[in-house]
Amino acid sequence: MDNFENKTPDQEPNREPEKEQKGSREPQGAPKVEPQKVYYRPSQQYQDQSGQGQNQGQQYRQYQQDPRYVPQGNYQQPVQRRGMPSWLRVLLIIVLIFVLLIYLMSSCVTSIGKAFNTTVEQTGLVDKGVDVTTADAKGEYIGVLHIEGTISESGTSSGYNHKYLLRSLEDMAKDDNNKGIILYLNTPGGSVYASDELYFAIKDYQEKTKRPVYSAMQSMAASGGYYISAPCDKIYANRNCFTGSIGVTMGEYYDVSELLEKYGVKVHAITSGRNKAMGSYTQEMTEEQKEILQSLVDEAYDQFTGLVAEGRNMDIKKVRELADGRIYTARQAKENGLIDEIGTYEECIDAMKKDLALSADVQILDFWPAENYDLMSYLGIMSENLEKNSSVLTADQIQELVDLNGDMRLMCLYRG
Repeated sequence: MDNFENKTPDQEPNREPEKEQKGSREPQGAPKVEPQKVYYRPSQQYQDQSGQGQNQGQQYRQYQQDPRYVPQGNYQQPVQRRGMPSWLRVLLIIVLIFVLLIYLMSSCVTSIGKAFNTTVEQTGLVDKGVDVTTADAKGEYIGVLHIEGTISESGTSSGYNHKYLLRSLEDMAKDDNNKGIILYLNTPGGSVYASDELYFAIKDYQEKTKRPVYSAMQSMAASGGYYISAPCDKIYANRNCFTGSIGVTMGEYYDVSELLEKYGVKVHAITSGRNKAMGSYTQEMTEEQKEILQSLVDEAYDQFTGLVAEGRNMDIKKVRELADGRIYTARQAKENGLIDEIGTYEECIDAMKKDLALSADVQILDFWPAENYDLMSYLGIMSENLEKNSSVLTADQIQELVDLNGDMRLMCLYRG
């Protein structure tokens, strides 16, 4: 039996020929029975010599071809490895994507945060999570008010906080440690109302304290930016600054009445008088309505030129010649008497220290409103920069233009 088991299938004789050699024949008329296949267990010795169980693989293939085959001896069927469930694969992919997104977002915040380190370091705080007030002063100091973005009384926009600025001016007027104020300006202007409020707050500070207020114009201090600089004791402008734009506007009014008429669209306005709906883009503006709106602009213009003439000690006629709405470079502004010096923000600080005979290490306290930079604010800033660099109007910008149409606000704003 051992000799028989140790034979390989190739060495085994064919059983069916053996029967024929012995002369065994089937009886005539008997049903034909197909010979039964017999399988033999491969010898263990042959498996070891052939390596890696080649005969086991042969027997397994025979088993796949013939389900009746039963492996004999100590044959072990190859173990089939079960694959990872599909739901588990999907879950792992989702987890990996989530981890990758967190990594990218954290990298984004870190990179953008570095860009704001200079601004944060200027405040002397870890971040702008709280308002900077006079309580943060460490002895005598020069207060720096940052007036950046569009000047507006409605709240905060583009980093501008109107109420905070007014409150800071009032607090510094009451603080004896404050020795003067520098307006750090980088603004195209804004509403006449908000600009005039700041103008009076600055004048009030000067009259109550007899302390100086200097203006340090950066890349732009146009229209409303110049409005609030006019009463300052000295005006410094960066050599690349655009300023001036002395004038008032009520914006642009669109008339689509002919377009609506072309497509058969009728608009009915229910008003109490013929001029109540003036400025509507669905009705053609009459000459009377144009004169009414122009009179509002002219009055605000007279107010603007008057305070410039007073603040700069200039003749009103000369101011009106300069105040045709154009912008001026720093050099042109100095030649026309609109500013005192062409210089940097640091030079403006040094000038105030010298004029007031303050020590070189006197504290420069930057007044910032509370503002926490989180991921969403970073993304908002990036989005604003992309929109500014894009020549395509977005749906929101188009809606803003429509909303501004008919807005009766007077603006000291440079739209360049």
